[in-house]
Amino acid sequence: MTIATLDLASLLCSRLCHDLLSPVGALTNGLELLAEERDPEMRQKCMDLLEQSATSSANKLRFFRLAFGAAGGFGEMVPVAEPRALVDALVAANPRISVAWALADDMLPKAAVKTLLNLSLIGIEALVRGGTLDIAGEVRNGATELVIRASGPRIAFDPLVAQALAGTLPPAELSSRTAPAAMLYQLAQSLGGGFQTHVAADALVLGAVLPVR
Repeated sequence: MTIATLDLASLLCSRLCHDLLSPVGALTNGLELLAEERDPEMRQKCMDLLEQSATSSANKLRFFRLAFGAAGGFGEMVPVAEPRALVDALVAANPRISVAWALADDMLPKAAVKTLLNLSLIGIEALVRGGTLDIAGEVRNGATELVIRASGPRIAFDPLVAQALAGTLPPAELSSRTAPAAMLYQLAQSLGGGFQTHVAADALVLGAVLPVR
């Protein structure tokens, strides 16, 4: 799979805009309602809507800044508390999903943190009816090993995402939905690592091994 850097960057930007459209649109609607509403109770509801939408927008921006961008500079290691807080904030918007963490180290290489965030997002999106997201990781034998397991009553997983992680996705099939997985594949390839994917009716397991350089 050969993907032009510009094409991949453009699709990642499209994905970011798509995910922010809903909370930003809700902010606009809330402001319009607030400008017209005079009833104190309804105005408070508008304020609550604005607060929720602003929080959601900020959480997503912080998440994507590290998942797609160069947040935190270009240092080699990132405290695990940072990606953990980002995933927890993202999941907080959906009370039907719970997260269980099992990270053995206080710091992880930045490439591993980007991978953890993006695989976690894939897992969250797979839990269309809610469920549990288990996130585990450790550095051993010169490599970071990550496992993300999404378990719930119904798993929604696009097979094109699996192809993108495996590096077998035809460039013509690349979209804003598969671009994050394609980015992960290129990142893993640059380190000599790779991914494993297993999907069943009630569980999705995503594994990554990324050599530390």
